[in-house]
Amino acid sequence: MFDDDLPKKPKAHEVGMLLDAMSVEELSDRIALLEAEIARLKAAIEHKQKSKSVADSLFKL
Repeated sequence: MFDDDLPKKPKAHEVGMLLDAMSVEELSDRIALLEAEIARLKAAIEHKQKSKSVADSLFKL
């Protein structure tokens, strides 16, 4: 048997992907992955907002 014959599991979550074949553990792992990504995105937004606020205050007349 070759590795190419085995079904490949998706490595990343895709919005709208089929969830029927995933176990409860796999679904829980996906939730954790997505929650971590949401936290990362929120941190990036906060950083950008702070940078913008500093820039705005420097260039105000």
